[in-house]
Amino acid sequence: METAFFSAASLFHADDDDSDDDGGTRDEAQVGAEGENQQPALEYEERIHKFPGVDLSIREFSSHQLNANLLWPGTFFFADWLVKNPSILDGQRILELGSGTGALAIFLQKTFGVDITTSDYDDKDIEENIAHNCRVNNLDVLPHIRHTWGDPFPILRPDWNIVIASDILLYVKQYPNLITTLSFLLKESDLNGQKGVCTNITTKAGTQVAARCPMFLMSWRRRIGKDQSIFFDGCEKAGLEVQHLGDLVYLISKKR
Repeated sequence: METAFFSAASLFHADDDDSDDDGGTRDEAQVGAEGENQQPALEYEERIHKFPGVDLSIREFSSHQLNANLLWPGTFFFADWLVKNPSILDGQRILELGSGTGALAIFLQKTFGVDITTSDYDDKDIEENIAHNCRVNNLDVLPHIRHTWGDPFPILRPDWNIVIASDILLYVKQYPNLITTLSFLLKESDLNGQKGVCTNITTKAGTQVAARCPMFLMSWRRRIGKDQSIFFDGCEKAGLEVQHLGDLVYLISKKR
């Protein structure tokens, strides 16, 4: 089995990656060439990826029309950040958006024993691959939700303490849909109205941030330039508060 030795920077794409007309969820030229009823056989590569304190065997699609085929840099940086801030995870129920291969969720479950649910685009191959990666890393298959951003969420009253994601801002045209989903998860949560601080987070500058549940924690490591502000401005307009915690980790929560 191959061990993945690469610099995170090698996974960065050009800044114009976010220009796909359909928001990047499908390669229309590829689909059109294959025809409506013909899909190429999926191919995989299984690699050993090094996470803090543990090596994980992760099967990745050699190519996949939904861009869920690789581990992105933010996954590894976010894992490092969470290891340095473990109190954030204590006793929390966690939902990951854009889980892809499921690697970050698997790492968190194995390292911290968290209650975590994966989620990604409504696609059976993604769900089955996450289940495979759980099994090969000696985990029970994690709960999984198929959900396309912007569509009605299948759980009417969400109650996750923390929603997490890494490197999910690939396509600017998907930002409104992502914000719609985030707004639902944060504003309609059963946890709203409960008193008390969920946790205190120490920023890179050494200041304390009182973070209330539900909250969204996101790591972003790909280059998107000015487009980053489009997403954060959209969150603010939707009634969400954005705070940069340092190390390109962001806290987004409902405005109080």
